[in-house]
Amino acid sequence: MRVVLQRSKNSSVTVNNEVVGQIDFGLTLLVGVTHEDTLEDAEYVADKIVNLRIFEDEFGKMNHSLIDVGGDILSISQFTLYGDCKKGRRPNFMAAAKPDVAESIYNQFNEILRSKGIKVQTGVFGAMMDVAISNDGPVTLIIESK
Repeated sequence: MRVVLQRSKNSSVTVNNEVVGQIDFGLTLLVGVTHEDTLEDAEYVADKIVNLRIFEDEFGKMNHSLIDVGGDILSISQFTLYGDCKKGRRPNFMAAAKPDVAESIYNQFNEILRSKGIKVQTGVFGAMMDVAISNDGPVTLIIESK
């Protein structure tokens, strides 16, 4: 499992000109699932994300987690995170999990985040989405389960 995490002042996702998910403060996650990912991968990544100390304290140091600051998550499925660009000019997406497998892991991942007391908004799995992110910092990290 691979997640690109951005600390966000606000973010939203629109499908067919309709906002389907939006947060005012927290983390925006672009979530990719590969073939061998399991529930354990989703649990590891979710725990890492909510406990990462990437929010500033009163001294401007990154000492607070998402849980500490009461932030929300906008979670967007993104199979292109497993695009391989080593050969040729067109990415190869063979490392991305098949949609039915990916959707199941992605949904489990979001439920794990919710079970930790986090408000989670999402896009629409498999849809063409317009994502707007106001990256705070900017802080952008890549979290992987393998």
